[in-house]
Amino acid sequence: MWFLAQQMNRSPRTNKEGVVSHIIVMGVSGCGKSTLAQAISNELSWPMIEGDAYHPAANIAKMGAGIPLNDHDRAPWLTALNLALRQQPRAVLACSALKKTYRDTLRQELPHTVFVHAQGSFETLLARMQSRHARGSHFMPDTLLRSQFDALEAPRANEVCCTVSVIDTNAQQLAQTLNFLKTYGQHLQSSEPLK
Repeated sequence: MWFLAQQMNRSPRTNKEGVVSHIIVMGVSGCGKSTLAQAISNELSWPMIEGDAYHPAANIAKMGAGIPLNDHDRAPWLTALNLALRQQPRAVLACSALKKTYRDTLRQELPHTVFVHAQGSFETLLARMQSRHARGSHFMPDTLLRSQFDALEAPRANEVCCTVSVIDTNAQQLAQTLNFLKTYGQHLQSSEPLK
């Protein structure tokens, strides 16, 4: 892992092995995307961006009241996250990124972006959210989880994505992600980046 971190930490514009410039850890609420994004950030020594921190107060209030966000609510938030990513030559973002149109906004002007999808069943994530909500550690109520599953569009073949399971440990998820990045870097040595 240390060797890969050293390779990935080089300029993505000059080194094929380090061509990935931005990593977006995505998934519905409760999937552990912030924890995994922080682990990737620590391993690669890249800055981490927490997507929830960029929500306007109106969005947080709406979700806190149990009302799902719509595309109009999310549009300025996604644009702000794209801008934050573009201000960093390398970064890891934790963001739900539920729909392909959302992911297209996030990676605009960032062709060397890859996604890591933390995937799990509704039942598993509901139990996690209920536990988290009982501790008062997040603003989003567990009642909104179903709406997120309904909105979720799994990454398509033309989106560069690694899928990890939420039932795996954080260390296992990290190892799978780093192996994916290494394999993707080797792929880029002989072909153009997938877009």
